[in-house]
Amino acid sequence: MQAVRNRPRRDPGVIDAAWLRQVCLDAGVDDVGFARADDPELAAEREHADAALPGVRSYISLVVRMNRDNVRSTARSVANQEFHRSGELVNEAAHRITRALQDAGYRAINPSMSFPMEMHRYPGRIWVVAHKPIAVAAGMGVMGIHRNVIHPKFGNFILLGTVLVDGRISEYGAPLDYSPCLECKLCVAACPVGAIGKDGDFDFVACSVHNYREFMGGFTDWAQTIADSADAEDFRNRVSDAENASMWQSLSFKANYKAAYCLAVCPAGEEVIGPYLEDRKAFMDLVLRPLQEKRETLYVLPNSAAKAHAERRYPHKTVKVVDSGIRGLR
Repeated sequence: MQAVRNRPRRDPGVIDAAWLRQVCLDAGVDDVGFARADDPELAAEREHADAALPGVRSYISLVVRMNRDNVRSTARSVANQEFHRSGELVNEAAHRITRALQDAGYRAINPSMSFPMEMHRYPGRIWVVAHKPIAVAAGMGVMGIHRNVIHPKFGNFILLGTVLVDGRISEYGAPLDYSPCLECKLCVAACPVGAIGKDGDFDFVACSVHNYREFMGGFTDWAQTIADSADAEDFRNRVSDAENASMWQSLSFKANYKAAYCLAVCPAGEEVIGPYLEDRKAFMDLVLRPLQEKRETLYVLPNSAAKAHAERRYPHKTVKVVDSGIRGLR
């Protein structure tokens, strides 16, 4: 103990941006940017960031690209595996970066890149920090009308993570001075429940009820259905064997998305845009049409715009009315 007390105290000082960038790339990310914790554009994050890491001064925005054709696949197992695996890479890289900063004398944490565990606040804010606005402030991309960050090179085929650190960084990024979004509206055409409007409006509830069917609210609705059923036969008349198997798979492995079609069809980004520019019809036939033509179940709230949209646009898909699983939201 005395030996520790006698060690000279070291002020780690300002973090060299070039060194930190190389640490991040070596950890496995494909791009990285830095933002100030006191950036006025990130004021909404400050209270939450300080609660997670008192004295936080900087955000490190991490980008890991996904394999595009996996995300575009009509086989949900292929697309979901890509999300899961890429998410693991983000978390692993963030863990390594945090360790490097700790060893260099800084305090740092790496919140989960995906669905977090602050469920005591559900259905309110259950995440530690919002990765998307931090990525935008750090120059990692611009938010598209589908509410996903579009990286200038990789497009929206990315997953994001954030490391919080108590040190200043020698150089910070800045938001892009242009938007990679092409305003092609393919994401509007691809969304099976009409959650994305041509005018930029976004129906979060419609997206959540369908896409996140096997996450928080959807699981609650499934459990309510069990509780409300008179017996096993009644339950199986309400929920198909395939739906039960899918819910079991999500519970036993990782929750699966029902759709990520808005990401799948987005042609933005230097590495992505080529086929779209060369032949737009061929691009839509290859990427958009299979998702539109796929036979699947769409989950919607009763008397909702999503229900009307799904029934009008996709008569070949099964439209199922469900509960949101959130108190007060039906």
